[in-house]
Amino acid sequence: MRGRTIKKKQRHSERYMQAVKALGNGQQTYSPIEAIRKVKQTATAKFDEAVDMAVNLGVDPRKSDQMVRGVVNLPHGTGKKQKVLVFAKGEQADAAREAGADMVGAEDIVEQVQKGWKGWKNFDLIVAGQDMMPIISRIGGVLKARMPNPKSGTVSPNPAKVVQEIKQASRVEYRVDKAGIVHMPIGRASFSEEQLLENMLVALNALLKAKPATSKGRYLQKITLSSTMGPGVQVDVNEAQRLAEQVKG
Repeated sequence: MRGRTIKKKQRHSERYMQAVKALGNGQQTYSPIEAIRKVKQTATAKFDEAVDMAVNLGVDPRKSDQMVRGVVNLPHGTGKKQKVLVFAKGEQADAAREAGADMVGAEDIVEQVQKGWKGWKNFDLIVAGQDMMPIISRIGGVLKARMPNPKSGTVSPNPAKVVQEIKQASRVEYRVDKAGIVHMPIGRASFSEEQLLENMLVALNALLKAKPATSKGRYLQKITLSSTMGPGVQVDVNEAQRLAEQVKG
């Protein structure tokens, strides 16, 4: 038919569909530790699958005073190595290199970007010293959402410390999307149940602390865990919140 695009229906593997059926077709909820156990059981790919958490929040992201954004350090890391670009000078630049930054510079990098260099896109995170912001602002229109930001913890008086946390794979940046959902990695399928649980509760604790004052009603509305190739597993929100509120720090 002319003028129409027919989308092919996505097909899942038999293994995936069996896992969905075993989980009550996504309708059944589990305690946090049981949900993690289910995710590990369904992570049967030939590689070490990532384990992610999706949290539906009772906020309206269209309102600036209900934007949920921040950074949290997970006690057991995420298991993912990330490339880091750092804007720094002098001693801070040397310290960032020693901490493991993949590329460090200042005006030289800004000039490269202004001339059309797109290599900055190959880095997972861009970090900057506080004194670098006037320089980086020249390419803010190019970096856009990747621009270092104090709220996300990527602008710091000690960029080397930020790099160290990133390289330890413990630092996770989170931001609510247009649908009111926050997606966060909490580890790998190879992690122990206890490691994934602790990471999960620390992440949830950070979200609870980031609750906007203007958010009314239930804040944590839905929590889903999944591995890279596995189906979503629903978590008992009340139980998860109760445990997360007990996290110290």
